[in-house]
Amino acid sequence: MHGFLKVLLPVVFLAVAIGASFIMIQSRPEAMQKPAPPPSLLVSVDVAERRPVRFIVTSRGSVSPRTETTLVSEVAGQIVEVSPAFVSGGFFKRGDVLIRMDPRIYEASVKRARAEVAKAQTQVATEHALAGYALEDWERLQRLDAARGPASDLTLRKPQLQQALAELESKNAEYDKAREDLRRTVIRAPYDGMIREKIADVGQFVNVGAQLARAFAVDRAEVRLPLTQQDLRYLDLERLEGGGTLPVTLHAEFGGEAFSRSAQVVRSEGVFDATSRVLYVVAQIDDPYDLDRPPDEPARPLRIGTFVAAEIAGTAGGDLFALPRHALVRGTTVWVVDEALAIHPREVDVVRTDDEFAYIAAGLADGDRYVTTPIDQPLPGMKVRLDG
Repeated sequence: MHGFLKVLLPVVFLAVAIGASFIMIQSRPEAMQKPAPPPSLLVSVDVAERRPVRFIVTSRGSVSPRTETTLVSEVAGQIVEVSPAFVSGGFFKRGDVLIRMDPRIYEASVKRARAEVAKAQTQVATEHALAGYALEDWERLQRLDAARGPASDLTLRKPQLQQALAELESKNAEYDKAREDLRRTVIRAPYDGMIREKIADVGQFVNVGAQLARAFAVDRAEVRLPLTQQDLRYLDLERLEGGGTLPVTLHAEFGGEAFSRSAQVVRSEGVFDATSRVLYVVAQIDDPYDLDRPPDEPARPLRIGTFVAAEIAGTAGGDLFALPRHALVRGTTVWVVDEALAIHPREVDVVRTDDEFAYIAAGLADGDRYVTTPIDQPLPGMKVRLDG
């Protein structure tokens, strides 16, 4: 019996302890659980400031020559010499000799024509002398017979003299043509320019009118810029009609390097494209290949065919708020941050938008902080944290 109690008592104590622990756990008061507040959203903001705005109208186009020429042969013959600049991409100056053709045939023609002129001059001198003799003979006969009538033109050899003078004029014209043909065996550059395409070369025989090369002037280039009806609202095209210009900045890239060049819109083409319904204006660039730059400055050539983005100076828009376009939600809403760092939607009056900015006339006040970070499903009163 004593041994049984020694075994039973520890078991009883253990059971009582477990039961007491269970009762204490079940009877403890429940702690009040409060939901954790959602974390504040981190946003970037900017401060609204009303400033004078001049609108910028953007467009795109390709650089093209203002003056482009197909050089052709005005005489027939064999090309005997070409200039080192007579290659595709070669630069030349006005008056430079580009091509020489075999002049020997034309030199001989000049000599023959000169000889014909000399013969005609001799014939005119002879007829002048004969006409003088004829007049003296007629005057002598008239003194012998006062009743004789007036002398005829044929008697005084006037037709023969007129024929000799006409022949001299014809021979002079042939001489001038021969000299002009000889001059045309040397083809000179009509302007400062570049060879776009070389067609003929040394040793080639060409006929009159044969194409020799295509060239263009490098003093100025042009860019055709399409404008929509919406763009035209913000440009003063009437200035172009009076001979004025509109400043434009052309942005280009070459070899991965971006650069800009200043230009001027000088004219409008005056008609809307029947297909695209756009109006083209023409921007003019002086010295597109940057050949006249100072020697210590890097070249920024706008090569023919370069694609450029244009920013045309438009009309003044008055004092407006210029906000990044992505700060605008659903076209007319801006989210504003108050002093308690809560966001609220603000309806605004948008005057114009472009690729970068939205221009706002009303709905904001100077000093308002507006959200520039896109927010997924924003709610009025939502708390935010400011980035930076």
